[in-house]
Amino acid sequence: MEQNGHIPDVCLVGEPTNPKIVGEEVKIGRRGSLTGVLSVRGKQGHVAYQDLADNPLPRLVALCDVLTQYHFDEGTEFFPATNLELTNIDVGNRASNVIPGAGSATFNIRYNDMWNGETLSAKLREILDASGYAYDLQLKEGAESFMTEPGDWSDLVIAAVQDVTSMTPAITTNGGTSDARFVSKYCPVIEFGGVNESVHQIDENAKVEDLETVTKVFTRVLERYFS
Repeated sequence: MEQNGHIPDVCLVGEPTNPKIVGEEVKIGRRGSLTGVLSVRGKQGHVAYQDLADNPLPRLVALCDVLTQYHFDEGTEFFPATNLELTNIDVGNRASNVIPGAGSATFNIRYNDMWNGETLSAKLREILDASGYAYDLQLKEGAESFMTEPGDWSDLVIAAVQDVTSMTPAITTNGGTSDARFVSKYCPVIEFGGVNESVHQIDENAKVEDLETVTKVFTRVLERYFS
């Protein structure tokens, strides 16, 4: 877009934004995302000869507990508190009588505008170092947090939602990352779309009537903008 001179004056992204009913929320930003893989090594052996082995799993469990119990912040004016969720624990061991030689845990953090990838990575290592356990931590940044300050563009979108649904949507920044983060560097960007109640669940779905309501809101946004 930038290379071709197609930077918009404003942007509306149709990401699902509503918890249960179309008209509840519009997004003015999103939290950042950081994924970590935490690994602990030991020595494989037979459970009956534990003195000849070194089980890494108690240390891995302890480190996971340290991370999940840590309170990062209270949130900010427009952002909820930073949150860490464990998403996978992998040992690669199918034998019930064998102490594994290593184990790993994967986690994802959704963070607010108090942090960036660099400062949050440093904090994670500080937390883990304090445990005294040896570990390996691989981090991958998925997205930085961003926000469009409330103003004329968000007011227009909110008014369009009110026109169609008779609801006054809250301005929020929770939920997953979206492509809005790329556009936010160039122009004001607001997100409004369908219902995300079943997101990433079994039988994820969207009601046709909700999509029809969203279409009416988009039409009303165009009418208000070009009037």
